Amino acid sequence: MPTSMPDIANHTKAQTEGVLDRVGMGNIEMPIMLAAKDEAERMVSAHIDAFVNLKEPKAKGIHMSRLYLLLDELASNNTLNYQSLVTLLDEFISSHHDLSDTALVKFQFDYPMRREALISGKLGWRVYPVTITGKLEQGRFDIELGIDIAYSSTCPCSAALARQLIQQSFSEAFADQDQVASEDVHQWLGTTQGIVATPHSQRSIAEIKVKLNSQVNNFPITDIVDTVENALQTPVQAAVKREDEQEFARLNGQNLMFCEDAARRVQHVMNQVTGFDDYWVKINHLESLHAHDAVAVTTKGIDGGYTPE
Repeated sequence: MPTSMPDIANHTKAQTEGVLDRVGMGNIEMPIMLAAKDEAERMVSAHIDAFVNLKEPKAKGIHMSRLYLLLDELASNNTLNYQSLVTLLDEFISSHHDLSDTALVKFQFDYPMRREALISGKLGWRVYPVTITGKLEQGRFDIELGIDIAYSSTCPCSAALARQLIQQSFSEAFADQDQVASEDVHQWLGTTQGIVATPHSQRSIAEIKVKLNSQVNNFPITDIVDTVENALQTPVQAAVKREDEQEFARLNGQNLMFCEDAARRVQHVMNQVTGFDDYWVKINHLESLHAHDAVAVTTKGIDGGYTPE
């Protein structure tokens, strides 16, 4: 083997001078031990983006292997939480002290959680897409937790139109009767002629992003999922028996929601939660009537905080 090898990044000037906002690696595959609040630490299979800036216009490039090795050290010997993420960002810059003064890292993974059925108590696995992003810029740390939460939404307009058709069907079925026995109505309601129409509903996604502060060390994934699902009342289910499916139908009927309604429900509960400085919520109703989605976005509305975009 040669006693020395060329180091192009260190000893070669840039072909064209200029500073760069982000240089690094995207979509790194790596298992990470994650610390989530009130949950046992668990391994997740993450895809990671790791970047620093290149502030020296004449430098050929950064040392990408240093970023990878710092991530590998975290994955092999540590647990990802608020403090270790802050330390990682600091190390990204210190490992490039002559080249960089900002850093960004993003972890994307599916987080599995055991969830209980509505009535039967059966347990099943639900998987929640999670993104954890850390930035260090001008000495300021910015740690963000993002979670996508699936639920069901039933259209209030469609429900009203369905009720009208049911009323019309009732009038036609009993038009020749001055007095209607309750048992006859009971039997009629149990037929397809009785419930002649049903409202449209669809799987929907609440995209949640929060800016964490140093009061939180382990990521509050379960807290946010529980808060949002309790507000919306119609989370999608894992293991279900017939009684759970019936309760799910009842909950949908009692929680009719336009996307605006869902956004305001989540907005209200997020305003009550501590542990983060700001939030951003995007409600997506993946319409079954239309070929497009119905969308609503809300933020906490603080100065210098999230914007709707």
